Amino acid sequence: MRFVRFKTPDGHPALGARVGDEVVNLTELGLPGTLDELLRHGAAGMASAKAALEKATTRLPLSSVQLMAPLHHPHKAFAIGLNYIDHAHEGNFTPPTQPVLFHRYPTSWVPHGVAIERPKASVEFDYEGEIVAIIGKGGKYISKENALDHVAGYSLFNDGSIRDFQFRSSQWMWGKNFDRSGGFGPEFITADELPPGVVGLDIVTRLNGQVMQKANTRDMIFDVATLVAACSEGMELHPGDMIITGTPAGVGFARKPPVFMKAGDVCEVEVEGMGILSNPVIDEA
Repeated sequence: MRFVRFKTPDGHPALGARVGDEVVNLTELGLPGTLDELLRHGAAGMASAKAALEKATTRLPLSSVQLMAPLHHPHKAFAIGLNYIDHAHEGNFTPPTQPVLFHRYPTSWVPHGVAIERPKASVEFDYEGEIVAIIGKGGKYISKENALDHVAGYSLFNDGSIRDFQFRSSQWMWGKNFDRSGGFGPEFITADELPPGVVGLDIVTRLNGQVMQKANTRDMIFDVATLVAACSEGMELHPGDMIITGTPAGVGFARKPPVFMKAGDVCEVEVEGMGILSNPVIDEA
């Protein structure tokens, strides 16, 4: 299934199932109002969503609703650095032998279609197209062999980065968490609709229609199962936790000359079988 979180035409938030260019309002049919809550119900929650979808008699045009970020407020959003070899090389980093983790906070992203903001403090606003793995079943010390059983599904992310702040120290958190600097969405896709671990999917980032990043998820240094297992070693994972899995080569700061996002640009992240996350760019007010 493909879930969207949205505002109805009268402004009420709801959880929906996308079917083509239409949306079934699952919340109106008695299901939770957020994906976060639905995931906490586990397999029973997904079964109830499928049953509601089959019985639904009315649908809304997708064009009539305002999309929100797929998750309301995840406990944790891990982000993974340097997870494609070519990206590590273009930044003059040694490819890591263990996953490089940092954190993103919900205030740092906006939904599909909403503008991401270049902050007043910098002109080095970079793009990073990525896939998000979303946890459905929690746990700690999860084995790599069982890790994909804990992944409920996937979404898309633009890990917008303020490069001069990011590289002020060896800790990247600051440059990765400016308000409204990243994009998340447009929808949550259950794992059964995609290849296991999303292996073998083409990932492309475009800036104003020009291809800037182009790779395949098989080029990840650490696959999704490895990342789930690694994140669970130090923290118990909960339903709705996010793992933003890393970006391929082609980022703006590594180009000669560098290419950074500016007001009036449109950045798109597209992954085979997962759709397109699109965000215009504006300057911070």
